[in-house]
Amino acid sequence: MQTAPPASLEARALVKRYGDVTAVDHLSFQVTAGIVTGFLGPNGAGKSTTLRMFLGLDRPTSGAATIGGHPLADLPQPMHVVGAMLAADTVHPRRSATDHLAAVARAGGVPRRRVAEVLELVGLADEGHRPAGDYSLGMKQRLGIATALIGDPGILIFDEPLNGLDPEGIRWARSLMRDLAAEGRTVLFSSHLMGEMELTADHLVVIHHGKLLADQPLSAFIADHTSEYVRARTPNRDGLDDALSREGLRAVPDLGCADALAVVGTTTDRVGHVANVSGIELSELTLVRDSLEDAFLTMTATEHEAAR
Repeated sequence: MQTAPPASLEARALVKRYGDVTAVDHLSFQVTAGIVTGFLGPNGAGKSTTLRMFLGLDRPTSGAATIGGHPLADLPQPMHVVGAMLAADTVHPRRSATDHLAAVARAGGVPRRRVAEVLELVGLADEGHRPAGDYSLGMKQRLGIATALIGDPGILIFDEPLNGLDPEGIRWARSLMRDLAAEGRTVLFSSHLMGEMELTADHLVVIHHGKLLADQPLSAFIADHTSEYVRARTPNRDGLDDALSREGLRAVPDLGCADALAVVGTTTDRVGHVANVSGIELSELTLVRDSLEDAFLTMTATEHEAAR
């Protein structure tokens, strides 16, 4: 059970400049409780800088990054409010996971018993005695997640939490984030693994060159930024083309598949019905949709061209 009520993360007109370089450019968005919010952007987009400003590790040039309306430094017990993992290699290599977590717990006023609880939660209960330097990258990621969870906070921030995890570990981390959100917590995570983002996130915040490109539910983002068509493969492509045309459906050769037509603005059921009543054999009937990766790359490429 979490010890503090969840609060929102909010960026308001957030700006961060390093000399002549603007890493974050008037960025505004809010992360709410009860859902998993994915934070997307190419390398150098400003994601990590934004997360660091939420955590008080970088000072905004202007604007604000707040937790429940307040800077992290103003919170009386921050470890009970927000937990974060920004890097997996910040533990002294000769310190055991148990000792590391015990030190973090003591600094945050967290009971020592919580150490065993989080080690169990992240699957390191039998490895807590080992020096962190002996851990694989995936085990270090799990230890980083355990450190974020030590205060049982209402808000979790994870920067690339899936790096180094094997397929079983990725599934575990995905389930963990969704379970944390289902408990009513606020979960924000970044990842460059688009397939996992599509499986994990409920909402997306997309940035590029430090500017906001999208802030919307995942389903709405996919609907707005992807396209789909029906692929119909047949040995009688001309016959199917004619039959579809008679029904007012437009088909073009599918460049991704020989002997196939691409039919837009319709469903597989309707194309299958047209083929059936026309006596045309189909060897494939598939709804083809752009992936989240396709949509993301198209969006950021368009933004790059517009900025030139």
